[in-house]
Amino acid sequence: MNALDTPHLVALAAALGWASGFRLYAAVFLTGLAGYLGWLPLPAGLQVLQHPAVLGASALMLFMEFFADKIPFVDSIWDVVHTVVRIPAGAALAAGALGADGATATTVAAVLGGTLAAASHATKMTTRAAVNTSPEPFSNIAVSLFEDGLVVAGLWLATNHPIAFGIALCIALVLMVLLLSLLYKFLLAVVRKVSAFFSGATAPQGL
Repeated sequence: MNALDTPHLVALAAALGWASGFRLYAAVFLTGLAGYLGWLPLPAGLQVLQHPAVLGASALMLFMEFFADKIPFVDSIWDVVHTVVRIPAGAALAAGALGADGATATTVAAVLGGTLAAASHATKMTTRAAVNTSPEPFSNIAVSLFEDGLVVAGLWLATNHPIAFGIALCIALVLMVLLLSLLYKFLLAVVRKVSAFFSGATAPQGL
């Protein structure tokens, strides 16, 4: 397999950071599986993802997350718990994609990945807080399935058409900012609940 060129590596780093905020375990498993099957020449910093043990662990977590994310309010609890996991993991995955180019590239990639993971994670948590106010579960399932497809499509686009992915990512970031602005009340409620969760206090009731 030929090594990925710079545009593909940058796109992969950005995609992994962004996808981690939505579906961390899907990003880890799909990337590792692509490397294991020879579909994608993973950079040195990401080759650990294709180890059978890592594939098995990420597959198990992906299975759990897939179903947890479809259950109203369980998905929000899952998101709160993973607040301290997704953002640093997104930074680490992005750094792994560009780590071979030196410390500066690694640092820049980590900042990029962590920022994208934080943005997508905040959007996901806020959207779910709003969707969970609906009395029926089908909207939650629909949004969750949409996120599943979005992550798969984003990773595929980044590794096959990096320029197109870059354009799509810029559009997605604008839409995420607009969505967070529209759902500002829910964002504040989520932040209060997350703070209360990690401080051991009782979270405010209602959104």
